[in-house]
Amino acid sequence: MKNTIVIMLFIFSMPLYANKNIVDLFKNSSSRIKDPFKLRDPFKRKDLKLKNDKRSYGGYLQNNSYSNLPTINRVKLESIRVIGILLGKDRRAMAKTISAMGKLSDDTFILKEGMRLGENNAEIRAIVPGGVVLVEKITNVYDQDEYIETVIPVSNISSDEN
Repeated sequence: MKNTIVIMLFIFSMPLYANKNIVDLFKNSSSRIKDPFKLRDPFKRKDLKLKNDKRSYGGYLQNNSYSNLPTINRVKLESIRVIGILLGKDRRAMAKTISAMGKLSDDTFILKEGMRLGENNAEIRAIVPGGVVLVEKITNVYDQDEYIETVIPVSNISSDEN
């Protein structure tokens, strides 16, 4: 019984002596890394530094979802200028608005097919290389639904700024 206890203590104490020898081995070796414990952990995510953006937008509540991104939904169709078209698998159009004084806004909005724009909720049906095709539903004088198709062409920004 005493022999088994001595053997068990010897077996469990072996890893302690082995680790000490390994640590001594690394202490005597030289490396280019001066202090390895101050290195960044490769499995941790880098800290994100946020930019200080001088523009601040209020929040918008639409379709029971809150967003702080500016929207183009309540803008008149006459004041929307398409400045670029992105063709590909998902077609996109970039648009800016014109203020009442005729100045182009700083905000650029991304338009997708199926979005609704303007006061009459015109739907973007197609984005083609020449512009954006909108379809809006109105009620005529006979109380019948009527669909009006509008095309907003790609505009030259330099001529709009003058």
